[in-house]
Amino acid sequence: MSAPQKKRLTTSAMIASIAEDGQETTPAPFGHALVALAQQRPEIVGLSADLSKYTDLHILAQAMPDRFYQMGMAEQVLMGAAAGLAREGFQPFATTYAVFASRRAYDFICLGIAEESLNVKIVCALPGLTTGYGPSHQATDDLAIFRAMPNLTIVDPCDAVDIEQAVPAIADHKGPVYMRLLRGNVPRVLHRYDYRFELGKAALLRDGADILFVSSGLMTMRVLAAAERMKAEGIADAGVLHVPTIKPLDTETITAALARPGRLVVTAENHSIVGGLGEAVAGAALERGVVPAGFRRIGLPDAFLDAGALPTLHDRYGLSVEAIVTQIKGWL
Repeated sequence: MSAPQKKRLTTSAMIASIAEDGQETTPAPFGHALVALAQQRPEIVGLSADLSKYTDLHILAQAMPDRFYQMGMAEQVLMGAAAGLAREGFQPFATTYAVFASRRAYDFICLGIAEESLNVKIVCALPGLTTGYGPSHQATDDLAIFRAMPNLTIVDPCDAVDIEQAVPAIADHKGPVYMRLLRGNVPRVLHRYDYRFELGKAALLRDGADILFVSSGLMTMRVLAAAERMKAEGIADAGVLHVPTIKPLDTETITAALARPGRLVVTAENHSIVGGLGEAVAGAALERGVVPAGFRRIGLPDAFLDAGALPTLHDRYGLSVEAIVTQIKGWL
């Protein structure tokens, strides 16, 4: 009699859903939110570098084909065209993968868009470890790259609710924005916490006496789930401070939360531990003279990551709920 077979993970290495089984999701929240906004604002146009389907910009392309520009596999041209359209009074939303914007088109964004403070919104899929295709597509360093760029606002939304609310907010902001994008069927989590996206503001989603998670992006939904599990198991009482805007950082709210005595502070981000949210929070605390009872970071290692099924990679690199709980147990 053969041994029972372990269930094999079959998620796509390229575009894998981050939704848990049975979790409420919304399809293409960015694309639908952008179309709704574009119906009210004729200056909005969309551009993509042969990736409209994989950045949910195909929703705009189908609804308003005369306001969509397919630039082909040429990210530098994409950013240059977006800059030109912005100079003519349009509001371009330029989409591609985060690795291609941050690495391949950096100079065009820096000198063509950011230096001139042009009103271009750069919205990029596959942030951090959201694909299993390996280092060529894993944008583990995009926040570190863009945080040093002057004039650039950086947004890392958690879920579909965050994305839907962030789209009009970044459109209202006059100047360049880089927003990380979760695409496809995106989980809905934040509506359960009376949440409202505000550009430049952090939001306390739940309070806790023992631990404070300071998180961004998809890691906010992961630490919320980890906090619920730890409370149910009697491990710890954990709070969650969601930081959807990485730059400018909401230093006031963050350091006030860190100043509460007796709590372990844990930053959690879908990004390298080098140059991302954890270092930004630590720097803000040091400048304000705030010293928490303890400080730890959950994030990706300073390394080129493996390829494979996304759930396996999230377990391996500490981004899954189970991995978070295990790490916390080791720190308490």
